[in-house]
Amino acid sequence: MPATKTFHYNSIDSTGRKTKGTVEAANEAAAMHMLKTRGEVPLELSAAGRGLQSDLKIPGLGGRTKLKDLAVFSRQFATMTSSGMSLLRSLSILEEQTSAPALKKAVAEVRTDVAGGVSLSSAMAKHDKQFPRLMVAMVRAGEAGGMIDRALEQIADSLEKDAALRGKIKSALTYPAIVLGFTFVLIALVLIFIVPIFEQMFKNLGGELPGITQFLVDASHNMWWIGPLFIILVGGTSTVMKRKLRTSAEFRLTMDRFKLRLPVFGSLFRKLAMSRFSRNLGLLLNVGVPVMQALAVVGETTGNEVIGHAMKDVQAAVREGQPMSSALRRHKIFPEMVTQMIEVGEESGQISQMLDKVADFYDREVDSAAESLTASIEPIMVLVMGAVVGGMVICLYLPMFTIYQNIQSN
Repeated sequence: MPATKTFHYNSIDSTGRKTKGTVEAANEAAAMHMLKTRGEVPLELSAAGRGLQSDLKIPGLGGRTKLKDLAVFSRQFATMTSSGMSLLRSLSILEEQTSAPALKKAVAEVRTDVAGGVSLSSAMAKHDKQFPRLMVAMVRAGEAGGMIDRALEQIADSLEKDAALRGKIKSALTYPAIVLGFTFVLIALVLIFIVPIFEQMFKNLGGELPGITQFLVDASHNMWWIGPLFIILVGGTSTVMKRKLRTSAEFRLTMDRFKLRLPVFGSLFRKLAMSRFSRNLGLLLNVGVPVMQALAVVGETTGNEVIGHAMKDVQAAVREGQPMSSALRRHKIFPEMVTQMIEVGEESGQISQMLDKVADFYDREVDSAAESLTASIEPIMVLVMGAVVGGMVICLYLPMFTIYQNIQSN
């Protein structure tokens, strides 16, 4: 029997009465399902005793809504609308319950616009930092087809899967980032505190220092400006790159091509891009978004400019009457399996179902690749840190051999 966890929840029933309590379940999804089977709409759900597992908040990055917050918002919104609540009442409850300040403000403005007669999709489109274009397009299609609750359900499913995928990628990259940061700190500590001790000892004993040891001594003397300069360069480069990534499509295309060519991580990034492409396109087509509009939205929401660049070519080809699968084959980023599945979907009239199968396949591939990457990179990073620290120790002890030889010769 799988182990269960305790979850704290706040919920609302069909009469509008709010309740709170705890529920035992295997995971968050199971806890949410248990509440829904009781006829309750979960407004807040959190695992008891999370401690250090809570999300880190980084100053200066609070403008855009986190994917996890958006996934929770979408699930709550979908559950409320499917239970028969009006849009205005649902938005009012969501405004009250949402904890993310930026999202809370956006929901309040959306509610005001909807109350004034503006459509939900149009109201959400005004807040592109909180509501992605994919979400707005699906809501608009749901409004047109009279199935907004179904569209919101699929948005929630998509965001939850995307959040899970991102979590796996972050887990795979966290360990090497921590080890790399610790290595830099260790190098700085050795240069600041250990090298001066050895330098004084070498002066007392006399003799000339080897070139590599002299380099460490010089670096130790200049740490007062090398350290701050290094931090400024790293911070400045990071800021410039982020700005260029936001403003330059050509720079994003160059960087995404570079990421796909990386020896270890390239395969992982490619699988993640295929998962998002298939999932997003399948969702849009499934709720009735026209093919041309769906391709345009997917090009902007996959998070990979190589696919975005390819979608422009695919749009032109489809506009001329060519099959989507034929246009995709002209771009190397799309594996043969993807184009074959899409071709079968075009022939059978079930392209959205085929895309869902492709997305599920690549979700599993990303999961497997992330686990393999984590397992293989841990010993490599340990070896790198050991080589750096060991190399510095050898450099500090090299003069000992020269001094010992001088003593013997005398």
